[in-house]
Amino acid sequence: MKSIIVGVDEAGRGPLAGAVVAGAVILDAKQPIAGLKDSKKLSSKQREALAVEIKAKAQAWSVAQASVEEIDRLNILKATLLAMHRSVDALIAKMNIEPRQVHVLVDGNRLPLWPYQATAIVKGDATEAAISAASILAKTQRDADLLELHQAFPMYGFDAHMGYPTAFHLAKLIEFGPCHAHRKSFGPVKALLTDSQKTLF
Repeated sequence: MKSIIVGVDEAGRGPLAGAVVAGAVILDAKQPIAGLKDSKKLSSKQREALAVEIKAKAQAWSVAQASVEEIDRLNILKATLLAMHRSVDALIAKMNIEPRQVHVLVDGNRLPLWPYQATAIVKGDATEAAISAASILAKTQRDADLLELHQAFPMYGFDAHMGYPTAFHLAKLIEFGPCHAHRKSFGPVKALLTDSQKTLF
């Protein structure tokens, strides 16, 4: 029996704020999607257009996350693997297939502990279409989440840097202190919590 290929990738390991998001995709060979590549090499408009096409043409897709609280409790690597696990579990449930029927291709060099046959592929988002598709879904979902966060906390400029530690973001962190969406275990945020009297809001 030929395995069903599932591509998995994440977005948001490096930022100082927001959840880490993972996407999982089963592409349909009968409905090819042109232009799939590493989401970081696409413009925002290209990602958004491809995300719509992926959701319309893929056999199945899912997006899951690990929260800021889980990142702080587990560490970012374990939280990333947890988000990947959740995204694949949701996909398998949606497709109503057995775990032994799938082969998961994961971007990177680490695999979650799960009941699926899997292969870790370094830079897989540039070489495997299913991983590229998962990368795009994860990135567009995370960007949408950060735009919502910007509405609640416009002073940090999340709409511009998506939580990454830019000079502007770091300056605003010092000015206002962290909010509840900042990752307290990450160095620049942790330093402000221990070295100042500013509290999370």
